[in-house]
Amino acid sequence: MGGDPAPFRQLPDNPSRPARAFWTRADDGVRLRMAHWQASSDSRGSVLLFPGRTEYIEKYAGIAGSLNDAGYDVLAVDWRGQGLSGRLLPDVRLGHVAQFSDYQRDVVEIVVAATDMGLPRPWHLLAHSMGGCIGLAALHGGLPVTSAVFSAPMWGINLRQMPHGVAVGMAYLAGRLGRGGRPAPGSGAMGTYVLDESFSANLLTADADEWCRLVREAAAWPDLTLGGASFDWVGKALNECLRLSRLESPALPALAGLGGQEKVVSPAAIRDRMARWPGATLLEFAEARHEIMMGVPDHRAAFLSEALALYDRAAKEAP
Repeated sequence: MGGDPAPFRQLPDNPSRPARAFWTRADDGVRLRMAHWQASSDSRGSVLLFPGRTEYIEKYAGIAGSLNDAGYDVLAVDWRGQGLSGRLLPDVRLGHVAQFSDYQRDVVEIVVAATDMGLPRPWHLLAHSMGGCIGLAALHGGLPVTSAVFSAPMWGINLRQMPHGVAVGMAYLAGRLGRGGRPAPGSGAMGTYVLDESFSANLLTADADEWCRLVREAAAWPDLTLGGASFDWVGKALNECLRLSRLESPALPALAGLGGQEKVVSPAAIRDRMARWPGATLLEFAEARHEIMMGVPDHRAAFLSEALALYDRAAKEAP
């Protein structure tokens, strides 16, 4: 089941079993790429994997393999505007979205694909960074999962010294002047982050092996990578984070991981949300950076172990 076959890339020395990638379309015509990794044994359920901004399906092959070995099918997506899904501007290097709610169109197609494929239930959510923002909105929209796990969820953006209102105002003004599709200053260079930044200064991972893998992938598959964000993306993302901050927490088991060296998203927003989520657990890793699942082996293993334990408990407690 699933749509027409789509490409799925692997580095030459990668011995893992590739995902089955396929194309589908959102209701507004944007083409999306999804990938399914089937459990290595009798499935205990399925994980809907929501990646972050700039990311692509192949980046999560190792995580999907670990989940498969634990008995879970995995379904992941290239969000609109990134990976091999349809890019939204003539400048394909620029991350952009017209409305943040458009990502929910992609979520609908994930659920449709999972249903059509008969993915084993119960379903669970695993979401990183921007995927955590999309995922929280999807939970409020009735995403049919039994539990949710978040890695450095983008429930706020680290604006450093810029006040939230100033950033929103700049994005709004750019849109009014017809420049919403232009690069927003401070949102990242238009190159490829892992190729342009040094390992010692990078904000993503302290694990040299993972960093080298990301560098190799970006060099081998430049068409999967993405640069900075548009004014529209920044403004719409900030507004979505603010909107979500005013909502109650969903009534399902949840876990979030946060690195002590987090400088991409807002640690304060994550701590605030988890403090207001009854029964939820916040795991903090003092030396971790933004990508715990691509971090040092001890952090990665601890996070996945807690995630799997939550999935198992939620499945047993589900009605």
